[in-house]
Amino acid sequence: MIQSQGQVQRFCLLVLNMPTLLNEFSLLHAYTSSLPKWNALQRCLTEQARLLGIHQLSISSPVDTGGAAFVLQHPAISPIQGHYVSPSNWLPTRHLSELLLQAGSGLMSVHGRASGKAQPLGVNYLSALTAAMTLQGTLAAAVGQLRGGAFHQVRVSPLGCGLLGIGQYLAGATAPEDREEFLPGSSDPQLRPPFRSSDGITFELETLDSSPWRNFWAAVGIEAELAGTAWKGFLLRYARAMSPLPAACLAALARLRYVKIQQLAAQAGVAVVPVRSVAQRREDLDYQQTLGAPWRFALASAAPENTRDIAAPAHLPLQGLRVVECCRRIQGPLAGHLLALLGAEVIRLEPPGGDPLRAMPPCAEGCSVRFDALNHLKTVHEVDIKSAQGRQSIYELAREADVFLHNWAPGKAQELLLDAEHLHRVQPQLVYAYAGGWGQAPVSAPGTDFTVQAWSGVADAIATESGIQGGSLFTVLDVLGGVVATLGVTAALLNRAVTGTGIHVESSLLGTADLLMQGNCTASAGVLSGVHPTRSGLIAIDCQHPDQFQSLATLLDIPLAADTCQELLAKRLRTRPAAQWETLLNEHGIGACVVIEDLSQLAADSRIAECLNHQTYSSVTAPWSFP
Repeated sequence: MIQSQGQVQRFCLLVLNMPTLLNEFSLLHAYTSSLPKWNALQRCLTEQARLLGIHQLSISSPVDTGGAAFVLQHPAISPIQGHYVSPSNWLPTRHLSELLLQAGSGLMSVHGRASGKAQPLGVNYLSALTAAMTLQGTLAAAVGQLRGGAFHQVRVSPLGCGLLGIGQYLAGATAPEDREEFLPGSSDPQLRPPFRSSDGITFELETLDSSPWRNFWAAVGIEAELAGTAWKGFLLRYARAMSPLPAACLAALARLRYVKIQQLAAQAGVAVVPVRSVAQRREDLDYQQTLGAPWRFALASAAPENTRDIAAPAHLPLQGLRVVECCRRIQGPLAGHLLALLGAEVIRLEPPGGDPLRAMPPCAEGCSVRFDALNHLKTVHEVDIKSAQGRQSIYELAREADVFLHNWAPGKAQELLLDAEHLHRVQPQLVYAYAGGWGQAPVSAPGTDFTVQAWSGVADAIATESGIQGGSLFTVLDVLGGVVATLGVTAALLNRAVTGTGIHVESSLLGTADLLMQGNCTASAGVLSGVHPTRSGLIAIDCQHPDQFQSLATLLDIPLAADTCQELLAKRLRTRPAAQWETLLNEHGIGACVVIEDLSQLAADSRIAECLNHQTYSSVTAPWSFP
């Protein structure tokens, strides 16, 4: 599993020489926050900007930004104002918080499919996600302005960001054929990955092929038919956010010591990754060397040539830019989708005959809605990337492209002669982007969402908060990884707009996990925060400040002490439906939101209609606008 120390040392030299990409840019933060109840978002935004080299000019002395939450500055551009917005008639921005957005976006529902009930993820996930999308939109506006467009404001919908995070699951829940109706608690939280050995080690198994899976379970003593039943759920866990397993499989592993399981897995070709703590992750050499940066940038060595003749963008900031994408599953396709939402033309490379995931149910008009939700804005170019003819075809596309994005297995790009070195010879100003799994970490296992959750400490953090054994089966890192990859690409495009230099940018699921846990280390639960049953449905209440708790105590006639009011609070809340409590509590300045349990409720909620498109299924619109 562990690679040589020499490999780690070589990476160290690259990271230490990594350019601070945007060190001539600065962010002015508002004198008063437009999201006063969501401190975690501000912390994540500040940290992500810092990691890109952007100076923070108002940390110690906030300034008047004329009503904006922040302003991006650079000598070559007019200041760009950033505003947070919320759909009219939905929750006002002043009440938004991590807890309420997880409730209202449906994230609690998706996480709850495997964790037993609708409940918070337990980490500041939407804070990290919304911060990254906020920076994306703002940096994209700067790219558009430097290309001659009139982009001076960006408006960001935190709800829109949250909805994009669960967009695939929403598509499945609103599909016209084989609609998915998975509610929280759809599977037993005790009968799912991860696994536990007889000597108390919790671990994940991973393989992308059914043959090693069958061989492993045969060695453990599980009948082939039962192993096949387990495979069906295990294979689709990333798509359905649950993975029901036969109890016999878990029991068989619980009788074996971890060393024996590792031995049998190695013989079968199945990877084993232990569930570790964040503290263990932070002791890793590669973690200490990256200093928490989820991106690795390298400037192209070839001399810049004349830029392509592209008209100034009129409506969206990346309009006129061309992206060539060759990605599968979620992380890479989502990154391409976000670039398309920002206006870029995205050409998706697929193998001859098309991506097999197009046929994955549920479907609409013959195409998987889960696939379509991430790819419907792209054009498709079928090509055999392993053939010389296919490689030449990609060189021709790259010659007229601004971004080349892939998520191939490590080493495949070099093998195909499609790595940054080769494509920068074709197009020196290209932003060459790789959205990988493990980054430079010395782990030899498939870098999937669930193995990286386990190794990074994310699974342990979620398990601790959710009261379950492992992490979430919601694709926590694939989604955030796609957003982080897009932010790296957008930052690289901005640097190129200023310097004319092409860039090689790499991001990874592990770097994304590290970023997420950095934003979580200073998490605050508030004075009284939680999810409560009502007469009908669940309500999330988030009193981040004492004055809100005072208002709640007065309104409900409960003791003004969070540790003694719970029984009476629960009794009072059962007197009204959740929807009525949402209205009443928000009117009294108390942050509250109905917990969405059935995702089809989102499609039917007229208050958030501007965030969704309803055609054959419900898809999510862009969270940015550029007035």
